[in-house]
Amino acid sequence: MIKKLPAALPIWTLIAPVLAAGLLLGLGAANLSAWLLGLVSLALVAAVLAAVHHAEVVAHRVGEPLGSLLLAVAVTVIEVALIVSLMLAGGEGSNALARDTVFSAIMIVCNGIVGLCILLGGVRYKEVAFKVEGTSPALAVLVALSVLTLVLPSFTTSSPGPTFSNAQLAFAGAASLLLYGVFVFVQTVRHRDYFLPADGADGDAHAPPPSTPVALLSLVLLMTCLVGVVGLAKLLAPAIEAGVRQAGAPLAVVGVIIALLVLLPETLAAVRAARANRLQTSLNLALGSGIASIGLTVPAVGVLSFFLPQALVLGLSPTHMILLLLTFGVGTLTLGTGRATVLHGAVHLVLFAVFLFLAVVP
Repeated sequence: MIKKLPAALPIWTLIAPVLAAGLLLGLGAANLSAWLLGLVSLALVAAVLAAVHHAEVVAHRVGEPLGSLLLAVAVTVIEVALIVSLMLAGGEGSNALARDTVFSAIMIVCNGIVGLCILLGGVRYKEVAFKVEGTSPALAVLVALSVLTLVLPSFTTSSPGPTFSNAQLAFAGAASLLLYGVFVFVQTVRHRDYFLPADGADGDAHAPPPSTPVALLSLVLLMTCLVGVVGLAKLLAPAIEAGVRQAGAPLAVVGVIIALLVLLPETLAAVRAARANRLQTSLNLALGSGIASIGLTVPAVGVLSFFLPQALVLGLSPTHMILLLLTFGVGTLTLGTGRATVLHGAVHLVLFAVFLFLAVVP
């Protein structure tokens, strides 16, 4: 769902792409000091936020369903760039980074974002409403994609370890793309009304689209942001891995960091919608982000893995499988009634805290 956007672009969305490109050109492959690492990190976060904003501007101009596809592709490029950059720079264990990032995205979406939005909405309005017709199919797609790409590899026998063979990986990627494509069609065309707020209002339906010059400028700035994100991620990759190893944390924490960064814009938008008593919009953003994270990222990383030296590890550990099962079980109970309270939000946030704790202390 594309958010209502101002006619003029905020000044920070103009500065962030220029800053990211300038740092990338100026620093090159230089060794980064502590203060430069901090500056590059801030520029990377700003570039991610600006990229999503400019993608929304262009998406609002072109309309649905191309708009949602453009948003998803932009976010996927960012996520894949971060994953591949760290995989290329990493050593042992980096071949599981895609799995860790996608699993982290699911936990953040289903427990962190959903729990926080329900809690905030419940505190402010006592009870929040949403449409089961929209949340149930979205959750069904997310469950199917998660099991297909993160659980099955631990049980297949064609390749050693929790991996897919090349044929299996190609099939899983094609199936993921198909499911994502059908979901986008249903959400934006065939059954769009299922995903509107429970009161039937569509705050974006009458929002005037940006002018052609503004949309073209956003398109140029979006491309600049994506190039900046890819380049800055490559610069930061060694420092991120070194910092995690020095802290004594498992390498899976890197996947949590990537997922938190990529999902930051959608999290902020979902929280704003929940505070305005539009939980349906929050759930659309959250579940849609999770579906895109698997449905587009896994096929993209799968194709790139053919050119990487190590096999792509996708299968989850038994602990993470149990956490995934618990998350989807609780999610089914929460999203199956059409109404939620602070208790539902609290349960999801506790599960999110469990996920974060086990990521650091497995």
